[in-house]
Amino acid sequence: MAEQSKALPAWFLDRFESLLGAGQLVVLTGAGISAESGIPTFRGKQGYWVVGSREYQPQEMATRAMFTRNPEAVWAWYLYRRGVCRRAEPNPGHRALVELEQSLGDRFCLVTQNVDGLHIRAGNSPPRTYQIHGNIDHARCAEACDRHVWRLPEGLGLDMKRGQALTADERGRLRCPRCNGWARPQVLWFDEYYDEEYYRFDSSIRAAASAQILLVMGTSGATNLPLQMGQHAASAGALIVDVNLEANPFSRLAQASGGIFLQGQCGEVLPGILSRLHLT
Repeated sequence: MAEQSKALPAWFLDRFESLLGAGQLVVLTGAGISAESGIPTFRGKQGYWVVGSREYQPQEMATRAMFTRNPEAVWAWYLYRRGVCRRAEPNPGHRALVELEQSLGDRFCLVTQNVDGLHIRAGNSPPRTYQIHGNIDHARCAEACDRHVWRLPEGLGLDMKRGQALTADERGRLRCPRCNGWARPQVLWFDEYYDEEYYRFDSSIRAAASAQILLVMGTSGATNLPLQMGQHAASAGALIVDVNLEANPFSRLAQASGGIFLQGQCGEVLPGILSRLHLT
């Protein structure tokens, strides 16, 4: 059974605060926390993109195969999504995680599936924030002429409209500065695999395995690395806390391992927890 966010049980608060006092907190966030800032979920109805007369869904656009066939269409879609992300603002859930990092320092680690950069904009530090699906503001050479990742020009494509094609200027600015081939978004595509270099696979597994608390916020558990993190944390005896609007694999894992499922919005539940704790 889920606990309602306004009725936090005493045993949970006591254990959470006790573990937080000296242990490692690992936070895993997904699309739910970004949705509270107005960013449509990746698999939602607003994710489609029009190329010619055909509508493509995110699972088709966000692939190496599509980029190989039509890099301009893929880039136009990503620039449109980048504009949506940049118009959004961090919400109370994001700000509560900044407060936790400021209190815990190196005992805090944030692993996010979100590519929108809202955690960084809110104030979480890049070294302690593992962006396991990448960041929509960054790019790298599509042909890997080197391994460098760079930040896209600030205003590039932020006014892109749905279905709009790239301009000549945009095409020119989306080239690798070394080989002049296409750059690609620094994101993990559906037909690619996690790795350590770009997506912090090994680091995320190690963090989960050493966590005293795994705090899961706004993710449905639909991808492999987050699920592995949950299993490692449970095997290590961590307190698993799942904050979500609906039951999901993490809520079931939390309840089966002695943790808790807190049903509600991230921006309401986490500030509510912190208001009951004594953080320095």
